[in-house]
Amino acid sequence: MLILLLVSTNILYSNNVYASQTQIDGLRIRPSPERTRIVFDLGQPVDHRVFSLTDPHRLVIDIDGATLNADVSGFDFTDTPIVRIRTSRRNDGKDVRVVLDLTEQVRPRSFVLKPIMQYGDRLVIDLYGEDRLLEPVVQKSERTLTQIRDVMIAIDAGHGGDDPGAVGYGKLLEKDVVLAIAKRLHRLFEAEPGFRATLIREGDYYVALRKRTDIARSSQADVFLSIHADAFKTSKVSGASVYAISQQGATSETARWLAEKENRADLIGGVGSVSLDDKDDLLAGVLLDLSMTASLSFSLEMGRSVLALIGRVNKLHKKNVEQAAFAVLKSPDIPSLLIETGYISNPAEARKLGSRSHQNKLANAIFVGVKTSMQANPPAGSYLAWVKQGRGSDAVTHVIERGDTLSQIAFRYRVNFKLLKDFNGLRSDIIHIGQKLKIPPG
Repeated sequence: MLILLLVSTNILYSNNVYASQTQIDGLRIRPSPERTRIVFDLGQPVDHRVFSLTDPHRLVIDIDGATLNADVSGFDFTDTPIVRIRTSRRNDGKDVRVVLDLTEQVRPRSFVLKPIMQYGDRLVIDLYGEDRLLEPVVQKSERTLTQIRDVMIAIDAGHGGDDPGAVGYGKLLEKDVVLAIAKRLHRLFEAEPGFRATLIREGDYYVALRKRTDIARSSQADVFLSIHADAFKTSKVSGASVYAISQQGATSETARWLAEKENRADLIGGVGSVSLDDKDDLLAGVLLDLSMTASLSFSLEMGRSVLALIGRVNKLHKKNVEQAAFAVLKSPDIPSLLIETGYISNPAEARKLGSRSHQNKLANAIFVGVKTSMQANPPAGSYLAWVKQGRGSDAVTHVIERGDTLSQIAFRYRVNFKLLKDFNGLRSDIIHIGQKLKIPPG
């Protein structure tokens, strides 16, 4: 059985394009939760074709007018569908064929990237498999109605993988700095009663901009935080900044959501309280505009809180929350901030951004700013709202220890066993060491 997927770059070359062969100097493999990325480092752009074979599963990559200088042995194929890489010469040695032996059928996507920063021309092959698709999450409307839910914070470390972001003084990479800050921020929210957090990327791999907001939505995030480190052509510029989406960007995004009919089935209002799929264009536009306006208003308020606290640990580039049409901020119903933690191109600031101590201070500042804003304006149905309404004065949080059972915890705090489960949204009696349970008042 033969499955063909032909991909060819539409690039014009001179008549002597093959007079000298392109050198392939490097080969990298980067697994991520979404897909496996294979990158060929090229001396110049190339024409290429990709096709799949089955029985057994293989992917063939033909690269025209190229010589492979990279060593394809010794790769770690953990968390990838690749078993082995084989190479050969074709067309009297003019072309290279690379064959990937696979454990399963994949959906390949290939493209050529232009030079940027320390990277030259690159041929990228992305392998997608069914088991690497994001698992659907349970909608909040399907959860136990008596559950007092946690506030969900989606934390996005910018760039990643073959996109290093800004390269700063001492070859400090933005993608590494912001991931360290994001992980620290994640731990802070996870340790705080009433909050949960999810990382958009947990390691050194790239996630597309629209995919980042898609992941936040699938996690039913109440807040989206994108962490970055800025750079400028002169090393004198320094200071941290906080951005929310601009009104113009918000308006254009509302139009895009209305134009894309598949978005009508998505829910708006943070916790998924309103559906657009059964609304006419006028009503859907009004509802979405109201959602975006409320989201933007809260984003600006939360941004001011975060900016004030960052200003205590780092110089500020601008003293006010700025607004711009960043793609990563464009989720109509999720209050979102893009936080530039400093200028990595400034030597003094780069040294601070590279230190664990300063990373922790920045994470703490962001955490306190967001936490304060959410406690002042908690989402309906959340634990924070329950506490603010005065019903949490006697609330207790129990951290599960070895030997604990739900029945023992219920007996210890003299609460109804079923109420304890419903209050925490538990669908089974299974609990884990370190897990936090909110104890309802007796």
